[in-house]
Amino acid sequence: MMVNTICFSGFDKHFIDYFSRPEIDGWEVRKALTELHDYDVIPDPKVVEAALRACRRVNDLALCVRFLEAIKIKCGSKKNREIIYNYVINEVKPVLTELGIPTPEELGYDQPEFFIPQPDYWWEKK
Repeated sequence: MMVNTICFSGFDKHFIDYFSRPEIDGWEVRKALTELHDYDVIPDPKVVEAALRACRRVNDLALCVRFLEAIKIKCGSKKNREIIYNYVINEVKPVLTELGIPTPEELGYDQPEFFIPQPDYWWEKK
């Protein structure tokens, strides 16, 4: 069994270098994002910037938004999302603006589209 090992100091450099390759194509971007998502870490903002630039280089806006959603989900609890996810978004905001990438919140993806709360039907009436 082969174990994929990347030392912590080279972790960010590995992904930044991979995403920064000019000849990268859509399949390789997805492969790298999947590999990055498999690690139990929230990527550094520099890695997020490189990934977003790679996604835009292959002209895949949807992948950018899905990547940001994945980061939000990896942050865990609502309290952690407010702290960590907002930190990451604030750090990469200039890149998002430069590349014209909206956040999932700007697109309304943070709220369910067709959810209508009906508390009368949540529990059995006695």
